[in-house]
Amino acid sequence: MNANVRDTSNTTPPVDAPQRSDGARDAVPAAQALPGAAGASPTFSPLYQQIKGLITQSLQAGEWKPGEIIPSEVDLASRYKVSQGTVRKAIDELAAENLLVRRQGRGTFVATHHEDRVQFRFLRLAPDSGEPHHPPSRLIECRRMRAPAEIARQLELRAGDGVILIRRMMDFSDRPTVLDEIWLPGSLFRGLTAEKLNEYKGPMYGLFEDEFGTRMIRAVEKVRAVAADDMTADLLKVPKGFPLLSVERVSFTYGDKPVEVRRGWYVTTEHHYQNELS
Repeated sequence: MNANVRDTSNTTPPVDAPQRSDGARDAVPAAQALPGAAGASPTFSPLYQQIKGLITQSLQAGEWKPGEIIPSEVDLASRYKVSQGTVRKAIDELAAENLLVRRQGRGTFVATHHEDRVQFRFLRLAPDSGEPHHPPSRLIECRRMRAPAEIARQLELRAGDGVILIRRMMDFSDRPTVLDEIWLPGSLFRGLTAEKLNEYKGPMYGLFEDEFGTRMIRAVEKVRAVAADDMTADLLKVPKGFPLLSVERVSFTYGDKPVEVRRGWYVTTEHHYQNELS
């Protein structure tokens, strides 16, 4: 779509145009029906959604880096030739999706994984008592290998493509609590080594963002109860067959491209998995 989008939200429709209370007349057609196509009908995309898409394209292209301020609503409205209200609605949605962060009196910034609020967005394990915190992690292994068929499917790779396997432990109150198995596309994370992981002091997603230009913007998780097998029992210091919470996550970057498969085993003796629904 052309960046110069005409804002029709404030224009008066023709006298014989249908007046609808649901705001449909404020939408502009994104695709037209093909002549003669049986049952075909045009699809519509609200103007603010189109502006949201253009801002997202700029984020994906790296025009504004994580942690940087983006242009003001007035400047963006001028850039896209739309009203400030249309831009504000687009930014509201991007902020709700944790792609942008509004800071009172300072402006709107590109979200970064270094912010606590974003870190806890992906780590949902909380203590039964006390405040949630980001625990230290211990690297168990980091190696390159060929993608198993299921991992390749989830990452949209070909079977046998190069991937990186990371295993790490997260300790809460000095107790092994989370065992993570992380799979990454080798082509996106060239140069990622155990040494680099050990040297980096921030969150792992912050490393992916800073060093490899890959930002996780959404994830899909599956949660189930499992019994600890020999390996997980040994690493988590629990008896074999101990009840664990299994969390499998596929994380996506811009363009809905999968860039991480993460399998976690959680000890929930003193912790619980917390999610907020709205």
